[in-house]
Amino acid sequence: MELGLKGKRAVVLGATRGLGRGIADQLAAEGAKVLLCGRSLDRLQAAADEIAAKGGSAEILSVDLADEKAAQAIIEAAGQKLGGVDVLVLNSGGPPAGPTLGVPSETWSAQFQQMVLRLIELGSAALPGMQANGWGRVLLIASSGVVQPIPNLGISNALRASLVAWAKTVSQEVARDGVTVNVIVPGRIGTERVAELDEGAAKRSGKSVEEVAAQSRATIPAGRYGSVEEFASVATFLCSAPASYVTGSVIRVDGGLIRSI
Repeated sequence: MELGLKGKRAVVLGATRGLGRGIADQLAAEGAKVLLCGRSLDRLQAAADEIAAKGGSAEILSVDLADEKAAQAIIEAAGQKLGGVDVLVLNSGGPPAGPTLGVPSETWSAQFQQMVLRLIELGSAALPGMQANGWGRVLLIASSGVVQPIPNLGISNALRASLVAWAKTVSQEVARDGVTVNVIVPGRIGTERVAELDEGAAKRSGKSVEEVAAQSRATIPAGRYGSVEEFASVATFLCSAPASYVTGSVIRVDGGLIRSI
């Protein structure tokens, strides 16, 4: 299938590792020009070098979503390095694990700023250009917690759900302009973040990390964690030309983990 991504200009947040990195790799492999965004300059450069070694095109921008000027910096860099934005992959790091009760107001505020507000600001800045061009893709990486709340991830469950509502609402506002806005929800994908969560659960329970992972795998109908490549393949399709009639959707890549219909 021809995905129609050759020459498209893609901005990927959190592109130094995990799901963001996997999506950036596949977009570049399909011929998109990619701007890799993340905090670690060393990791960004290493990722760009690897993409270039495979024949892809990647620029980098070191940016922290905690910075109130992050969205502006990303849009300006995309304009200077790529000439604009056709594909925007919105991806933010996870907040501290823990229950919802007892979280201080300042923690809620700080996490909202970098997990929610920055992404909305960035989407709002990129969408008018996509509308003017008559083509665009916005893809929000969420969490299975937006569909089925995850125990001990209270902040993530609450804040990411607001982004899903934003994505659904804005998708209806831009659909006639050839722009799609979708949410992709990972289940247990074998990333560094999931490994960190398993380690945290092991410490709390007194079990080994392998015992925790085995218990987690037992809850997944597919019987295993997914791979980054499997997740990124679905994400890349949603960013493609053939996915032009898919918008306002929440797509699960979870091996059947989420029990609800």
